[in-house]
Amino acid sequence: MNDDPTPLTGELDLEDRQALRRVAGLSTELQDVTEVEYRQVRLEQVVLVGVWTEGTAWQAERSLVELARLAETAGAAVLEGLIQRRDRPDPATYIGSGKAQELRRIVVATGADTVICDGELTPGQLRHLEDVVKVKVVDRTWLILDIFAQHARSKAGRAQVSLAQMEYLLPRLRGWGESLSRQAGGRAGGATGGVGTRGPGETKIETDRRRIRDQMTVLRRQLKEMERVRRTQRSGRRRSGTPSVAIAGYTNAGKSSLLNRLTGAGVLVEDELFATLDPTVRRLELPSGRACTIADTVGFVRHLPHHLVEAFRSTLEEVTEADLVLHVVDGSDAEPEEQMSAVREVLSEIGAGDLPELIVINKADLADPLDIARLRHLEPGAVVVSARAGEGVGALLEALDARLPRPEVDVDLVVPYERGDLIAQAHDKGEVLLEEHLAEGTHLRARVSAELAARLQAASR
Repeated sequence: MNDDPTPLTGELDLEDRQALRRVAGLSTELQDVTEVEYRQVRLEQVVLVGVWTEGTAWQAERSLVELARLAETAGAAVLEGLIQRRDRPDPATYIGSGKAQELRRIVVATGADTVICDGELTPGQLRHLEDVVKVKVVDRTWLILDIFAQHARSKAGRAQVSLAQMEYLLPRLRGWGESLSRQAGGRAGGATGGVGTRGPGETKIETDRRRIRDQMTVLRRQLKEMERVRRTQRSGRRRSGTPSVAIAGYTNAGKSSLLNRLTGAGVLVEDELFATLDPTVRRLELPSGRACTIADTVGFVRHLPHHLVEAFRSTLEEVTEADLVLHVVDGSDAEPEEQMSAVREVLSEIGAGDLPELIVINKADLADPLDIARLRHLEPGAVVVSARAGEGVGALLEALDARLPRPEVDVDLVVPYERGDLIAQAHDKGEVLLEEHLAEGTHLRARVSAELAARLQAASR
């Protein structure tokens, strides 16, 4: 008897093959009549469906639970969650023609107006499944893009999301009914049309594609200019010798809460996925007295759409240019190792996989101590904190101070009193080992950047 819960190809249980299994506890709980009325008027009613091809049933259900959280973050009310067990998704309808008919009956029975699939579907799969269920069908990728569109605030964030949406939509454009008819500027082939207006013209879908490509060209040009500005800002920070930290982690791991706790940044904190999209850079003073910059970045998620990774590549350069990645992990999550793996996969994809990394196990006040101990065994250098309660923040600051690169030049000199600005910079960007006031000026012994060392030397002559 095989005790391994992971199904083997060709050995999937027949009963599971023949049914769409309902996932318990996925329907959205409505708190009161007011909320019921609000959701009926404002929110889409959705049925979730996933295909379980590998791993355990628990892992498949966990993926659908995450999809439910994404759907609710997008503003939908989840009516039902279904999983089908298959060797692989059906190439035509994702779940197979028979199951698509069964899904249609469930949609009718629940009154749903949207089906969300837990995967990225091809244009053909979306079209064929929609033809059967007779309601709108979206996939996990489009759902995440929709959430990003809702949460983007800055000009750069909105442009990045728009570009990702257009790249996704371009191969999926399709017309219905008369929208596929030929569009002509005048009477096709007639004598009344002006120059250039006769002939078959373009189909509506061709016009849409051309318009989208034109918009994508404009967006790429805008993003390139914004990227140039950010690059100038980053190079200025590098020239100053100030070390940089980037906070990365799974969505809803508590990155923004941690940034607020460390710096008082006042960044929006919400208990929902992808609450933060636009990077926030703040100054942080370390226990040694030197300073660093610390940047909050967009959260990651399993199967983060490739379109998004590409569109947000310029924003994620805050990570790739950092001296240290602060990888925040939700210690209270049921599978934190899976989250860590998903984050590291994206970091590798954007070229930040080899950067120094400090694991921060957050939400210690909510986590099981045994789970925390297991994580610390897996990641011996990890720091355990609770951003909400403030627990462990001192130890985190000490760890940051120890892990960040230190200034490389030792100076021992007397600085005239009129150059107090250089003394302040030594405190701000270096490590001051000795400071005493003499008649001729301030005796300073410190470790600073090469640039600041040269300026101190020039002032002390």
